[in-house]
Amino acid sequence: MTTHGTAEEACDGGADEQLPFDVFARSCPSREILGHVTGRWGALTLGALSEDTLRFNELRRRVDGVSEKMLSQTLHALERDGLVHREAQPTNPPRVDYRLTPLGQEITERLMGLIELVEARMPDVLTARRAYDAEQA
Repeated sequence: MTTHGTAEEACDGGADEQLPFDVFARSCPSREILGHVTGRWGALTLGALSEDTLRFNELRRRVDGVSEKMLSQTLHALERDGLVHREAQPTNPPRVDYRLTPLGQEITERLMGLIELVEARMPDVLTARRAYDAEQA
């Protein structure tokens, strides 16, 4: 993230003049990557892959509720971003394994900290929701 200039100025430089990355800037590519990592299916896919190398259908079962189309799109985006490695085995039927890259492992480590915090604090969140709903009623 940049500490100087405005969000509009960040990441708008040409190929020869790259300004610092700033997720708050609309045109900065870091914003898109943040979306891939923190979006529902991206976060869950990365979290599932933090546990092991998985095949497509294993991932689909682990990430309960994701459609085949969404999982495929998510994996393509994460692979393009350099976070997931796809390895196709020359077998019949074809076997495709997905695993985190070193960059994906680094990012997922931090993501898992957030996931663990959310899960640990769910009793507090549920208490806050009940209080809010009672107040709004």
